[in-house]
Amino acid sequence: MPPRTLASLAHALTVSTSPDDALQALGESLAEVDRFAQLALVRFDERRGMLGERVLASGATTTSAKLETTFDHLPSRERAAIAVGGQLVDFGEASDEFARLFEMPSFGEAGWLSVRGLRYEGQLTALLVLYEARKLFGARTAERFLPAIALFELAHLRFLEREARQEAVRTLEDVTQHVHGEYETRLAELETRLTDASNTQNSQATSDSARVVSLERELAQATEDARRAIRRADAVEATVSQAVEQLEKAHVELHRRNESLRQKTRTIYLIDRVLTLDASTKDPRQLADGLLALVGDDMHSHRCSLMLVAPDRESLYIAAARGVGPSITEGARVAIGQGVAGRVAASREPLLVRDVAEAKTHPLLHDQYFTTGSFISFPLIYHDQLVGVVNLANRAMQGLFVEEDVDRVRLLGLVIALVASNAKLPERLVEAFSVH
Repeated sequence: MPPRTLASLAHALTVSTSPDDALQALGESLAEVDRFAQLALVRFDERRGMLGERVLASGATTTSAKLETTFDHLPSRERAAIAVGGQLVDFGEASDEFARLFEMPSFGEAGWLSVRGLRYEGQLTALLVLYEARKLFGARTAERFLPAIALFELAHLRFLEREARQEAVRTLEDVTQHVHGEYETRLAELETRLTDASNTQNSQATSDSARVVSLERELAQATEDARRAIRRADAVEATVSQAVEQLEKAHVELHRRNESLRQKTRTIYLIDRVLTLDASTKDPRQLADGLLALVGDDMHSHRCSLMLVAPDRESLYIAAARGVGPSITEGARVAIGQGVAGRVAASREPLLVRDVAEAKTHPLLHDQYFTTGSFISFPLIYHDQLVGVVNLANRAMQGLFVEEDVDRVRLLGLVIALVASNAKLPERLVEAFSVH
């Protein structure tokens, strides 16, 4: 079975028939990122303040258990952050203690616990619990899995909205049936009275004639009242359907804005980190690694490299690299004008490739470390001087780079070019690598 992408996960969540099916699909996606991590959905009764049923996604099945514990058992700081929703709340060193509160299976060693609150119409409805083993190296599973969790939250909201819509439909049906019942009862009574009046017509011709006319008028009025009630019920149903549709659109837009704000906040944090490193270190290799981490971490690129201009101004050399093949070493040179990075340096124009078929001459395509079909090569320019080139590939979750990503790399490239130029990094690294 091919690895699950965000697109395939979104499809699986869309076709899910129940929240448990959606949780199972999310659990299968998590297993591809971290096969030891555990995922559970805990339903919350805000009126009682109780944590109720806990559904654990395990492999291709889900298992449930009753927690029946109060929300107040969680620490006040974490409890307040979970109640707001929209973010994964880290329990830090207390992770294992509260993992037992959620009845998450133990790893037999220390782990990290992260919880995200799921809200609907201003109320906390459920908690999504992620429990992962601690790692010595690499990014946290919780951080890498954030996009998939955001997709699941949208699917969970759709299930809640569907339940609300079904409840509204049931209410409308009850009102309609009640109106029809009253109409039929009144109609039967009027027909009975009209029949009785007709049977006595011969003996009471004058008075009964007026009575029949009155009964017929009442029957016509009852029929009109029933028709108006049905029209009102249809109008209410149409209003509810329109409101639900608008709510779905609002949730999608809110999620998009939240993701945009989260990305901008992360970019600002990474820029602050690299500027702090520039001010605090004198080691050119450490500074080069920090500059590469700025763009690599922000773009979630598992394979990336920073190439700077050699003193002869006719070639580039690799100043820092991550995830490249063992045959590619720091200090290795590429002539300007040759290969993708060399051509980007010569043209000073960024290159975006969505499919490797568009760039078969790329020098880094033919080893096992290149696992995705999309990459970006971007020139670093400062005061109209070429500083170097940054290359990004192997995006997390097997994602593709798009035009909007080039604009983000443009901002990060300005920061890298500025810091590298002011720190005279190309010249200092040449001495460190003994590249002359």
